[in-house]
Amino acid sequence: MPRLAPLLFLLPIAVSLGSVSLYPILNGLWLSFTNTSLVTQEHDFIGLENYAQLLGDDLFWNAWRHTVYFTVVSTLAETILGLVMALLLVEHFAGRSIVRAAMLVPWAMPTVVTSKMFGWLFDGQYGVVNWALRSSGLIAENINWYGSIDHAMTTIIIADVWKTAPFMALLLMAGLQTIPKSLIEAARMDGAGPVATFIHVRLPLLMSTLLIAGMFRALDAFRVFDLVYVLTGGGPADATETLSTLSYKTLFSALQFGYGSAMATAMFITEALIAIGFGFFIMRKMRAPR
Repeated sequence: MPRLAPLLFLLPIAVSLGSVSLYPILNGLWLSFTNTSLVTQEHDFIGLENYAQLLGDDLFWNAWRHTVYFTVVSTLAETILGLVMALLLVEHFAGRSIVRAAMLVPWAMPTVVTSKMFGWLFDGQYGVVNWALRSSGLIAENINWYGSIDHAMTTIIIADVWKTAPFMALLLMAGLQTIPKSLIEAARMDGAGPVATFIHVRLPLLMSTLLIAGMFRALDAFRVFDLVYVLTGGGPADATETLSTLSYKTLFSALQFGYGSAMATAMFITEALIAIGFGFFIMRKMRAPR
């Protein structure tokens, strides 16, 4: 009985997590093997037919490419910008605490608020961005940022980078603070400049943190929904459609629960592959001899 006591204490939280996490996952997986639909009132087991349909669905692959593109570009931009911010904020200067606190404001803002703000900034007629570009002579007429196939996704990425780069900076700043100052001082005494110190001392010791932060951000970026849904709704002409928005429309607009669950499952599998890929490099880096 004493050996079972710890398990009994864990049982309530295990049941709670299972009911809100494990059950929805398993139920969604089961639905992906059915043709469940509130429109046709069908609920029959059809095996892998939904997944076979996904393979030939141009809308799905279009959304998958957009999601991967958004994930790669936004994660790279946020990692680079976050690293620059972390390198600046790890140094001692007057007002550093205030700057650090102010840096977190974009990240703390609700995504819907950020979306509306950037919707006004990049408004095709009255946006501040168009006014600034026209005033500086860079453009002759207004650009319809969210109505243009060429500019819509880029604008969404800019909004996401503005919001999430501080999160990356926070993670990387924590990693920079674990690097012994004696190594930095020794490199400077040997005549290494700031760039050489970063490349040969800080970056190798920061690589594990970079990979972990990149994994967290990539997994989060791949699930992007609210930013896209509020700004463009997946348009124009599906130019910003992502897997999350397409799954949402299939599930809750078309009411095709079976096919929508198959999309969500395919999205989950892709995220698992991303996590496995990052995990491989993280473990390889952590096991490498120092």
